[in-house]
Amino acid sequence: NMLWCDYLSNASRCRHCQLFSMPFFCFLTQWEEVSGYDDAMNPIRTYQVCNVRELNQNNWLRSDFIPRKDVLRVYVEMKFTVRDCNSIPNIPGSCKETFNLFYYESDSDSATATSPFWMENPYVKVDTIAPDDSFSTLEEGRVNTKVRSFGPLSKAGFYLAFQDLGACMSLISVRVFYKKCSTTIANFAVFPETATGAEATSLVIAPGTCVPNAVEASVPLKLYCNGDGEWMVPVGACTCAAGFEPAMKDTQCQGDPGTFKSKQGEGPCFPCPPNSRATSGAASICSCRNGYYRSDTDSSDSPCTTVPSAPRNVISIVNETSLVLEWSEPRDSGSREDTFYNVICKKCLPERGMCSRCDDNVDISPRHLGLTQRRVTVRNLQAHTQYSFEIQAVNGVSNKSPYTPQFSAVNITTNQAAPSAVPTVHLMAASASTMSLSWLPPEKPNGIILDYEIKYHEKDQGEAIAHTMTAQRSNARIEGLKAGTPYVVQVRARTVAGYGRYSSPADFTDPPKSWQEQLPLIVGSITAILVFIIALVVIAIVCFRKQRNGSESEYTEKLQQYSKYLLTPGMKVYIDPFTYEDPNEAVREFAKEIDVSCVKIEEVIGAGEFGEVCRGRLKLPGRREIIVAIKTLKVGYTDRQRRDFLSEASIMGQFDHPNIIRLEGVVTKSRPVMIVTEFMENGALDSFLRLNDGQFTVIQLVGMLRGIAAGMKYLSDMNYVHRDLAARNILVNSNLVCKVSDFGLSRFLEDDPTDPTYTSSLGGKIPIRWTAPEAIAYRKFTSASDVWSYGIVMWEVMSYGERPYWDMSNQDVINAVEQDYRLPPPMDCPTALHQLMLDCWVKERNLRPKFTQIVATLDKLIRNAASLKVVTNSTQSTGVSQPLLDRSVPDYTTFTTVGDWLDAIKMSRYRDNFINAGFASFDLVAQMTAEDLLRIGVTLAGHQKKILGSIQDMRLQMNQTLPVQV
Repeated sequence: NMLWCDYLSNASRCRHCQLFSMPFFCFLTQWEEVSGYDDAMNPIRTYQVCNVRELNQNNWLRSDFIPRKDVLRVYVEMKFTVRDCNSIPNIPGSCKETFNLFYYESDSDSATATSPFWMENPYVKVDTIAPDDSFSTLEEGRVNTKVRSFGPLSKAGFYLAFQDLGACMSLISVRVFYKKCSTTIANFAVFPETATGAEATSLVIAPGTCVPNAVEASVPLKLYCNGDGEWMVPVGACTCAAGFEPAMKDTQCQGDPGTFKSKQGEGPCFPCPPNSRATSGAASICSCRNGYYRSDTDSSDSPCTTVPSAPRNVISIVNETSLVLEWSEPRDSGSREDTFYNVICKKCLPERGMCSRCDDNVDISPRHLGLTQRRVTVRNLQAHTQYSFEIQAVNGVSNKSPYTPQFSAVNITTNQAAPSAVPTVHLMAASASTMSLSWLPPEKPNGIILDYEIKYHEKDQGEAIAHTMTAQRSNARIEGLKAGTPYVVQVRARTVAGYGRYSSPADFTDPPKSWQEQLPLIVGSITAILVFIIALVVIAIVCFRKQRNGSESEYTEKLQQYSKYLLTPGMKVYIDPFTYEDPNEAVREFAKEIDVSCVKIEEVIGAGEFGEVCRGRLKLPGRREIIVAIKTLKVGYTDRQRRDFLSEASIMGQFDHPNIIRLEGVVTKSRPVMIVTEFMENGALDSFLRLNDGQFTVIQLVGMLRGIAAGMKYLSDMNYVHRDLAARNILVNSNLVCKVSDFGLSRFLEDDPTDPTYTSSLGGKIPIRWTAPEAIAYRKFTSASDVWSYGIVMWEVMSYGERPYWDMSNQDVINAVEQDYRLPPPMDCPTALHQLMLDCWVKERNLRPKFTQIVATLDKLIRNAASLKVVTNSTQSTGVSQPLLDRSVPDYTTFTTVGDWLDAIKMSRYRDNFINAGFASFDLVAQMTAEDLLRIGVTLAGHQKKILGSIQDMRLQMNQTLPVQV
C-alpha cells in the first residue's frame, strides 16, 4: 500500500506523488467494511456508518501507519457519499451530514485498538468535511471529492483518523499524496527533485548544479519550488564553457571535433579559422599550423597568418652624399594588412671585405623603422664611400617567426660632395668702421677647404646689395663699414666640389660699451620696473575691494529676490522640519497645540515607534466630538526622541489633502506628549485586504489605488519624497478611502521581524521589497523611487495583501530585480493594471511615469470599465501591451526603411541584425516575436522589451491584433 513514485509509467514526470491508499485496518464502534462498486462498476471496498437514530455518536476509523519519507506537507483526497438527513424519516435532531478529519504523528507503527485514545488530543484535527451533494432514498449516491492538507510534519510517520458524530455516510476512497517539483534543467543547470514546503505558500530553495561542460555565470544558483509543485523565480545561471555550445534544447553543452569557441556563453561553436586546427574535440582556441602565427593583438578566433615576402623593385637615386630609396610592396603580404618596412644602413669597407651598421649621423627620413610608405631619403653620408641598404618587409607576426625578416638589398657609392654649412660666426672685435670675425670649419668638409666666402650687407638694405670677400683661414677682418650701422654676416666653405651652404645669418653692430658706461642706464631701468610693479599692486587691491563689495551686494539682492519668490501667495512647498535650528519652532508653526483636557484616551490599539497607539475622542470648543487616533511618547524619553517623535507632526501639519492622513493637533505642554490624527476604522491596508480576501470588485480596488496615487501626486507636487510607501503605511477608513500615512518612518526606518530591511553600503535601513534599485544602491530617493514603490503597492492591493517576492531573501530580491525579473500579475489581475505596474518598475528612473500620469491613467480605466476585463493569465509576464500612459509613439509610416525605424527608437545597433536575418520590411517586422529577436542576436531583456513595445505599436497602427510573445 506504500506507493512512492518518482516517475510514473504513463507520464515522464509527476507532480503529485502518492503516499498511501486504502484499505484501513482499525475502527471503533459503528464503522463497517462493505463491498460495493464504483462508478465504472468495478468492485471496491468501502467503510460505512449510519447510526443516525441514536444520540451521542462518536465513531472512529483509523488508517494504517503512513511513513512520512521527509515530506513536510501532506494532501488527503477523500471520496465519500452522505445521505441527506431530511430524507430519513423519524430521526432525532442529532443527525449530521459532516465528519471530521484528524491525524496523529508517531515515530513508529505503534498504534493499537486503544492507543492513542479515540479523541481530539492526541489526534490533531485537520478540518470538518462537508459534502457538496448529499442523496436521498429516491436518488443514487452522489460521490463527493474533497482535498485537505496539513503540516508541517516532523516525525517518522502518521495515522489518519475519521470521526463520525451521527451521519449516514460511506467513505469510498482515500488517497494520501504530496507535491513536489520534479528534476529539471534550466539555464544549463540541473535542479534536483524537491518536495514542497510546510505551507501551501512556502517557497523551497533548490540549489542547482551546472550541467557537464557548463560553468556558473552568476551566483548563487537556485530555483524556488512553490506549494503547487512548480518551479519559479530562477536566480543565477550557467553557460556553456569555452569550447562547448548549447545542445538538446539548451539542456546540454557539447563540443564537436574541428570546431572551437573562445569564450563561455550561449553562442555556438565555429569551424577553425584558416591556417589553424583544433587539437581536441572541444577546443577554446585553434592552434596555428607550422609557419603561421597570430599577433598579440589578434583575437583567438582570427585566422593565422604568416610573414611577408621581400619588397620588390628597389630603386636608388644618389645625389652626392644624399640618397633616395623607393620600392614596391611584397608579392605575398602573409594574408595581413599591417605590413610595414625597415631600412637598415650599412657602411662597407672594401679593403677589409666587411660592412657595419651606419653611425647615428646618417639621417634616414622620415625614419628607418616601422615605415608605412615605400620611400625614404638618406642624408649625411660620407663622400666616396660604399654603402649597403637592406629594405625589410615585416608585419604583425614577424616577431613570432624564428627567422630574420625577408629583405631586398641595394649597394651604392656616394659621389664627391660639397662641404657642409659653417657653424655660427662670432664677432671677436669691432670699431666704428671694422669688425673682426671668427668661425669653425664645417663639420663635414668632404675634402680639402680651399677658402671661405664672407657675405655681408646692411641689415636694412637686404641681400640685393650684399658685399663678398674671401679668406684663406677661419677668420677675417671687414673694413669700410658705416659707424653705428647693424650688419648681417654669413660664411661658407669651398672645396673642389664647390661651395657648401652658408652659415646662419648673424647680426652685428657697434661694439658693446663697458659695464661702467652702462651703469646709469641699468639703474634707471630697475627704478622704472619697480615703480611699474608698485602701481600694478595698488590697482589690483582697489579692484579686488570693488569686486568683493559688488559681489556681496549682488548676492544680497539675489537672496532678497529669492526670498520674495518663496513668499509668493498661493505657492506651497514642503519645508523639512529638520532644517530648523530649534525643532520646537517647526512644531509650533505647522502643528496646532491641543489642550490635554480635550483629549480622552479610550483603548490601546497598537504600538508605535516611540510608544503606544490609542483610540480616543477629541472634543474641541465649538466643535462636535470626533473619534481620533492618538500616538503617545513613552515615559523616559530623551530630547532627541521627543524631537524625532514630533517631527512627524511637523510634516503632517503641512499637508491638506483627502488622501493624506489629517493631523488634528499635538499635546506638548503636558504628559504624555501626544500626536492626534483622524481615526481610520479599517486600519492598515495590507492587513485589511488579507482579512477581506476576494471580497471587492476590481473597480473598488482600482478606486483604492486611485486614492493612493492622488495622495502621492499631492506630495510630489509639494516636492516631498515619502521613501517608505507600502500597503502597511496606507490607512483605510469605513468608506474604503485610502490615505497615505507614517511620515516619520520615511526618515527613520527600523528593523522589524515581519518586514526585514537591508543595510545599504551608504548606511541606513532600506525596505528592499518596496525600494527602487537606485535607492538601494546609491540612496537616490526621488519621486521616481516613490513611483517604483507605488507599483509594489499596486501589486499588494491586487493580490489582497500578498507579501511581495514571497519568501525570497532580500539579497535574492536585489539579484532578481537586477536581472530584470519583475513580479508577475496577481491572480485575475487586469492586464492594463499589470502593465502600469511594469511601467512603474522601469529600471531607468527618468522613464517611469509621474504620479500625475498615473492618476490620469487610473481615471481612464475607471471610466472605461471594459478595459479592466482583460486578464493576464501567465505566471511570469514581462509582456508589452498597448501603452497606457500618454507617450510619444513613432508612426512607422513616416519611415522609409526598417533602419530608419530602429534609429527612431534608438536601437540602430541592431540594424545589420535585422537586415541580415531578412527582416527588411515592416510587414515582416510586425510578425516578429521574442524568439525571433533572440535568434537574430537581441539578447538584452531591456532592448527586447523596447523593440517589442514598438512592434506592438506598429501592429496597432496596422490594425493587427497579433500577440507579442515574450
